[in-house]
Amino acid sequence: MLEIAILGSGNGSNCQAIIDAINDNKLNAKISCIISDVKDARILIRAQHNRIPSYFIDCSPLRTVLKDNAENNLISVLKEHEPDIIVLAGFMRIIKSKFLSLYPNKIINIHPSLLPEFPGLNAVKQALDAGVSETGCTVHYVDDGIDTGKIILQKKVPISKNDSIESLMEK
Repeated sequence: MLEIAILGSGNGSNCQAIIDAINDNKLNAKISCIISDVKDARILIRAQHNRIPSYFIDCSPLRTVLKDNAENNLISVLKEHEPDIIVLAGFMRIIKSKFLSLYPNKIINIHPSLLPEFPGLNAVKQALDAGVSETGCTVHYVDDGIDTGKIILQKKVPISKNDSIESLMEK
C-alpha cells in the first residue's frame, strides 16, 4: 500500500479528494501524515477529522520559501512517517534542493493550470485574465524550478463567460 504524506497551506480541498478516494477504495493508499505551514489551516482540521497525524511547521519569517529550521523540521517529521510519496496539495512554498535531493522523484505537486501555461501563484486568475477558453489541473513531479517538473497527468476544463476564480477552482 502506498504511504502518502500531504503538505498544504490552506483549505485542503485536494487533500480531501485524496482522502475520499482512499475511503471509496479508488486509491490503494494510506495518508501517513498531513503537514501545513499555516497554523490554523483548514487542511489540519481535515486531518484531525479523519484521524490522520497532523503537524504545523513554522516557516517564519520567510513567506514563500521552505529552508533552514523549517526545512529541517519538515524532514524530521517525514523521516518519522517514511512516506513513499509526498503530495504538495496547495503548499504555497518553494521547495529547495536539499529537500528535493532527499526525495528524488517522490514529490508531486497539484497545480491549477495546464502547465506550462500559468505557472506560479494565482494560476486561475492568470487564465481568466488571459481570456483562454480552457484551463485545468496538472499533476507533476517537483524539480528545482517553479512548476517545471515532468508532467504526470493533466485534466482540462472549459472556461465559460460566467466563471469566476472560485467556480474554476471548484471545476
